[in-house]
Amino acid sequence: MQAQNTTPPAHDAARAGVEKRRGLLFILSSPSGAGKSTLSRRLLADDEALGFSISVTTRKPRPGEEDGVHYHFRERAEFDRMVGAGELLEHAEVFGNCYGTPRGPVEAKIDEGRDVLFDVDWQGGQQLRNSALGDAVVSVFILPPSIAELNRRLRARGSDSDEVIAGRMAKSRDEISHWAEYDYVLVNDDLDRCEAEIRAILAAERLRRARRPGLTGFVQGLDREFREGLE
Repeated sequence: MQAQNTTPPAHDAARAGVEKRRGLLFILSSPSGAGKSTLSRRLLADDEALGFSISVTTRKPRPGEEDGVHYHFRERAEFDRMVGAGELLEHAEVFGNCYGTPRGPVEAKIDEGRDVLFDVDWQGGQQLRNSALGDAVVSVFILPPSIAELNRRLRARGSDSDEVIAGRMAKSRDEISHWAEYDYVLVNDDLDRCEAEIRAILAAERLRRARRPGLTGFVQGLDREFREGLE
């Protein structure tokens, strides 16, 4: 005989209210070669509540890239208009091309209780923390186990010249110098363990009291039950 659910419908509704929450702006930053991109792909692969922010860029599409899938490709004049209108949460110019994060889609997702992953450098992270959605930001910085290992990983890619690698290593020093600006700092000496630590951070941050507005109503309901039971 199947057990019946004896929980009153009102309790079920209250419980559903507790589950509702505001989404996160989840930032991952690291020097090139520390594993940020690999970790981002792993997180996005099996977490339905986590999505990736699609950036706006002024650079031309590369072979195989689609507008609205890989980037939102825009002319410089339109990009500048978006900046002036406050439509971008963060933006930067890199090697002559501009990149930015549209505010509207991100705001809609976090209002729906979904989380948005940002793979950005320290400057992008700083702009997001100082944006109108800064209270939703949770930031994680990924450190390499050593500089020698960082250099080895960059060379193991086999896609960059010595000059490019030297440039990336020089930039890494500046990137690492901003580690203390982040909420959490992890050392990626084991990819599986680092991924598990990031997932633990996500789980804990999703349960923060301040992100769960339905808790107030739920506790008020418990208080009513106390009063009604004692009357």
